[in-house]
Amino acid sequence: QVQLVESGGGSAQAGGSLRLSCAASGYTSRSYCLGWFRQAPGKERERVAIIARYGGKSYVDSVRGRFTISQDNDKNILYLEMNSLKPEDSAMYYCAADREHFCPTPDFWGQGTQVTVSP
Repeated sequence: QVQLVESGGGSAQAGGSLRLSCAASGYTSRSYCLGWFRQAPGKERERVAIIARYGGKSYVDSVRGRFTISQDNDKNILYLEMNSLKPEDSAMYYCAADREHFCPTPDFWGQGTQVTVSP
């Protein structure tokens, strides 16, 4: 059973930075795609960034060049470095794991961490 625990959310001003962390357990490297998703009130859940199961990273257009996803395989921690934050980045951010290569429909989810960006 994969367990995911997010941390690092909080408040920032526009133009600022935050780093999210996701401590993962119960899986072996390369057995899952890992990713960050977000959902703002009244909006659908959106895939923000992923590290595909067999390699490669992908970002939604709105964050490309501002956000960076990375993974510490030794510590089993997934990160999302968020720079040049915008108010529209405000959302609940979730870490997720998917047995499929490109995280189409994650099998496991963390509890979420709130990110709020003020103008």
